[in-house]
Amino acid sequence: MSEPNAVRQNAVVAAVIGLGSMGMGMAKSMHRAGIDVIGCDIAPAAVDRFIADGGRGATTAAGAAKGADIVVSVVVNGAQTEAILFGPDGIAATMKPGAVFISSATMDPAVARDLAQRVEALGLHYLDAPISGGAAKAASGELTIMASGSRQAFELARTALDAMAGKVYELGDAAGAGAAFKMVNQLLAGVHIAAACEAITFAAKQGLDLDKVYEVITASAGNSWMFENRVPHVLAGDYTPLSTVEIFVKDLGIVQDMARAERYPVPLVAAALQMYLAASGAGMGHDDDASLARIYASLSGARLPDAKPKG
Repeated sequence: MSEPNAVRQNAVVAAVIGLGSMGMGMAKSMHRAGIDVIGCDIAPAAVDRFIADGGRGATTAAGAAKGADIVVSVVVNGAQTEAILFGPDGIAATMKPGAVFISSATMDPAVARDLAQRVEALGLHYLDAPISGGAAKAASGELTIMASGSRQAFELARTALDAMAGKVYELGDAAGAGAAFKMVNQLLAGVHIAAACEAITFAAKQGLDLDKVYEVITASAGNSWMFENRVPHVLAGDYTPLSTVEIFVKDLGIVQDMARAERYPVPLVAAALQMYLAASGAGMGHDDDASLARIYASLSGARLPDAKPKG
């Protein structure tokens, strides 16, 4: 194994800003593909873990981005993306001329368009590239990436995209389209999780065998990817966060804001958002989003499974 801080000769250099569950997997996938990756995170321990796995680390986003051909930003929202680019010690001032900034945060399409315009005015390239697939697919390099941007932005980002994704959808030649596709996905995901939690807790209220409910529904027309994926968390009584309640407080809030601006009704989003807000208000904001089942249980007196002993 090469020294953690050694530069790979003739390698494309990529910086990853944000080494959470998604960003860490994306950084490691690029590293495996032969890209020279520099990781940065507000948590020094995350940077240390990436270095231990053979990558390079930086203590600041500006330091990571300086000299990089590609910068991948894996933060929470548009506000954090703007701060990374244009805040104090923002990377837009230190990025290599002609480099590409890949934005993977979920945000309002109007925000993506504004950021792209400001980045491109500096002689840089911006790829609006939100992601889907979860931490496991990030780690295996099999994410779905919904991307839009100029042809040159795609070309410059191609090495990184190929390393991180199983599917890259090229959705237009301007920023904003990728963000809009992601919001459609988040509308469905957020509503489906709420529906799955409502259904399994309704089954509990009926006194049904929940394991058998899961078996029957996953083989029936009422199944959804989210029911199949999230209900096992409820059955195990394990709400360790894989995707948190707060993510959908944020994302369904964005959908609702977009819809209000367009005078478009989203009653299912509004109802689901109230359940995420209830879970967050009850102290579950940083627990797994399947915690909505616990809110339904607390409102109805339904009994859900307790956590199973580990080991």
